[in-house]
Amino acid sequence: MWGIRFTRSKLYAFSFFASAHLKEMHLIPTQYRNPIFETVVTTTKSIATTKRLNLCFSFQLSSFGTSNTDFPREPKVENFDENSDNDNDGGEDSDDFEGNKRLSLSDGVIEYVKEIMYIIRVTGRNYLELKIKLEQCGVRVSSEMVVEVLSRVRHDWEVAYTFFLWAGKRPDYAPSLREYHSMISILAKMRKFDTAWALIDEMRGGRAGPCLVTPQTLLIMIRRYCAMHDVGRAINTFYAYKKFKFDVGIEEFHSLLSALCRYKNVQDAEHLMFCNKGVFPLNTKSFNIILNGWCNAIRSPREAERVWREMSKRGVSHDVVSYASIMSCYSKGSNLNKVLKLFSQMKSMRIEPDRKVYNAVIHALAKARHVKEVINLLKVMEENGIGPNVVTYNSLIKPLCKARKVDEARQLFDEMLQKGLSPTTQTYHAFFRILRNGEDAFELLKKMRKLGCQPTNDTYIMLIRKFSRWCQFDNVFKLWNEMIEKGVGTDRSSYIVLIHGLFLNGRLDDAYKYYMEMKEKQFLPEPKIDQMLQDWVSGKQYADRVMADLKNNQLLDKKLNNQIRVQSKKHDQEKDFLKQPETRRVVRERGFSFQEQ
Repeated sequence: MWGIRFTRSKLYAFSFFASAHLKEMHLIPTQYRNPIFETVVTTTKSIATTKRLNLCFSFQLSSFGTSNTDFPREPKVENFDENSDNDNDGGEDSDDFEGNKRLSLSDGVIEYVKEIMYIIRVTGRNYLELKIKLEQCGVRVSSEMVVEVLSRVRHDWEVAYTFFLWAGKRPDYAPSLREYHSMISILAKMRKFDTAWALIDEMRGGRAGPCLVTPQTLLIMIRRYCAMHDVGRAINTFYAYKKFKFDVGIEEFHSLLSALCRYKNVQDAEHLMFCNKGVFPLNTKSFNIILNGWCNAIRSPREAERVWREMSKRGVSHDVVSYASIMSCYSKGSNLNKVLKLFSQMKSMRIEPDRKVYNAVIHALAKARHVKEVINLLKVMEENGIGPNVVTYNSLIKPLCKARKVDEARQLFDEMLQKGLSPTTQTYHAFFRILRNGEDAFELLKKMRKLGCQPTNDTYIMLIRKFSRWCQFDNVFKLWNEMIEKGVGTDRSSYIVLIHGLFLNGRLDDAYKYYMEMKEKQFLPEPKIDQMLQDWVSGKQYADRVMADLKNNQLLDKKLNNQIRVQSKKHDQEKDFLKQPETRRVVRERGFSFQEQ
């Protein structure tokens, strides 16, 4: 974000400016430049002005490129979408990275992928050698193969981009929308926005080729800017919709609000919504996006209640999504009374609960260990034609595992399988959290794969942290190598967990080695780890100097002691000479004896 928080009064002051521009359907963006060859210099005054206008939809921003901008840490994504029915508690943006939607690959494509991955592995970070070996290999490039390789190297943008450029130059292959989106997502996630925009410019096709840019292309960029809290450029990208002749309506505006809230820019999203109420009228869905942001991204019941009251004050009705959002917030906060109160209120207002509402109530009841009530509610769900899904079972399994009721949790797990429901990574994570030894962990990991659920980065991170606590570093490195071999990839979070575990267990040299490897891959720095390892390096250098000085002093002391010992011995001999006059020292040379002088 820009690092400056704005009050509503300032935002409202600019609402007329934004409204006038939108009503005229007028757009004055900076023309697309090739940001690799051109740098835009902006004065301090213009930067300050730009920051003020960004939050009210200014069109006059300097550039899309942000290569030289230092962004804060990217936050973890919560289960955000107000209409979604999953329980993804974190991880990557599967909707941003096209490679996460895996294709069924033929045997031939799999072999090509293995060959490419072998080349990448043996060349390491020597990109020139990688390019040469790719040119020499006889791999047949296809869309499926490119997407799969990009998926496996998505945490190393330089390798991914080198491969993507090589593939794009093959005579029998042209990148499709899916490959472009995968590459743009990788670049943007690693803050290489200039290069990402250059690819988007390439997608426009020029005079001859068709334009491949879609609203989803720009939405990827919006989300990545939001992830970096660069709200101004996210809004600027929103106005690039018109540059590409895409419609800009209420749905597109909602997508922008959702992206902002998804990455915890909820206050900015709320101000933006009120600031532009003249252009995009306030409705239930707009408020639901903001409400869900406070409930699930920030998890602030206080702010959620304020937005809830604001809806009533402005005459905006609450629907089932509104209730599901705020009940989910109370459920996660173990506030069973408020969950049940809202559930009763829904019934009195004749709003039919959906699966998300039931799941929130079930989760709250399970956390409070009201097992009978949970069973009764499950029956009510089925009577109303709403069968329990994976999220429902996860809402039960998680609190049961936390309460160490493993047998009951396993019974529910078996019941899921009998009903044909496939457990998600969150289901397995609940069991992983309560494991006490390495054998059980690897056994569950094996079962997870057997049932068709592949471990994610979060799975490996959880296990690496657990094995580090147990000081089982053979298993830690086994998992680390497995992440690389299975194509999951080692990202910033996994490096941080590994380095921290190594450092706390006294394996300082190993920690420093992976820290330097992390820096080589240009991952965002972690301030605590930076400070920790810098202190260690400084301490090590000081200790080395002290040891060197100590060693030198010991050598000097030894030499001095030898000299003192020799002098003392000679003095003793001279002192005893008169007492022992018959004693003489002689030397023998070639058969003759001579008295020693």
